Amino acid sequence: MSEWSQVARRIRVPLGFVFAVFYFWLARPTWRSMAIGAIVVVPGLLIRALASGHVRKNESLATSGPYAYTRNPLYLGSLLMGVGFAVAARSWWVGLALVVMFFAIYVPVIRDEEAFLRRTFPEFEEYARRVSRMLPGLTRAPSASGEASSGFSLDLYLKHREYNALLGSLAMMGALAGRMLLFRG
Repeated sequence: MSEWSQVARRIRVPLGFVFAVFYFWLARPTWRSMAIGAIVVVPGLLIRALASGHVRKNESLATSGPYAYTRNPLYLGSLLMGVGFAVAARSWWVGLALVVMFFAIYVPVIRDEEAFLRRTFPEFEEYARRVSRMLPGLTRAPSASGEASSGFSLDLYLKHREYNALLGSLAMMGALAGRMLLFRG
């Protein structure tokens, strides 16, 4: 599994570009589907933005903000965005491809990242016991003793270039609107 997770980590971005071609070929958006899709995309963007402002990659274990509710808020946000864009596209094939990609690519990557966190941060095991892997709890997980709570950092958000998710989402919605207007029929 570890070998595949390394391959999955390397191919997930190029695979996303291939998926974009597939996506536009199969998309049959309407104004209504785009509006409903946006209702799902926006919370995904917000979760990703909040998470990126709390994570200090490879320096400390992120447990504040959205990390107090789910261990993988960045992937949860991406999943919500993917579902929103599948709804916007009005294509079951797109939805099916998203599910396959999530399980084939992101689940192994998540497991590999968790193995790294276990090796790097001794407190990860206790954190993993308190906070679910993907689906957020309705209440904030209780903090371990001595755990510092840090707030959102705009500097981290900018450092991680998370604004690219917003720009990409706006471009995608614009491209869907353009496709819809150009290929009426």
